[in-house]
Amino acid sequence: GRGFAFRRKQKIERQYKKFLKKGRRVNSQQGDQFTETYPEHLKHLYLAEEEMLKKRRRAPDDSVLSEEKLNKAVDVVLEHVRCHYRVLPPDGGENKAKIFVPHESVITEGKFKKKTANQKAKEDYEKIKAERARKKEEAEKRRQQREEAQRLYKQKKMEAYKVLSKKTKRGQPNLNLQVEFLLQKIQQNT
Repeated sequence: GRGFAFRRKQKIERQYKKFLKKGRRVNSQQGDQFTETYPEHLKHLYLAEEEMLKKRRRAPDDSVLSEEKLNKAVDVVLEHVRCHYRVLPPDGGENKAKIFVPHESVITEGKFKKKTANQKAKEDYEKIKAERARKKEEAEKRRQQREEAQRLYKQKKMEAYKVLSKKTKRGQPNLNLQVEFLLQKIQQNT
């Protein structure tokens, strides 16, 4: 009959045919890439980007912006910053600039860089690690306290047992020691 090698060969052939079909689908969709395939809520962003790309293709000579255009762009950005923020000069010893945001509190930061996802993950990991270490130390302290309390309790019980289990020469319980033990116990409580 047909063995495992034949079935393996058929499986590989099916996978290859499937791969070829996917390749044909991708090629047919590449022509329609910039048409009505955008999600409706993001369509305006894609269209704006497409227009920018078309403008760049049309005017390759204007790749270097003139100084006048750069000055206008800088003025627009500075005006936008002046509307929303007021930059205060840093104090004598501080290297950090203070930015006053009218609708929020004062923010003091040396560098205004956002943390990457990796940095955030590392910080979260460090916090979790520190929390675990703290919990572990607390559990260890509680365990040691409990062991110490149990040790003291057992020691007292053994002393009481030794005193109460003493016998006379004839094997009778020593009532004098028992009465003394009870007297000490009463005196400790009062």
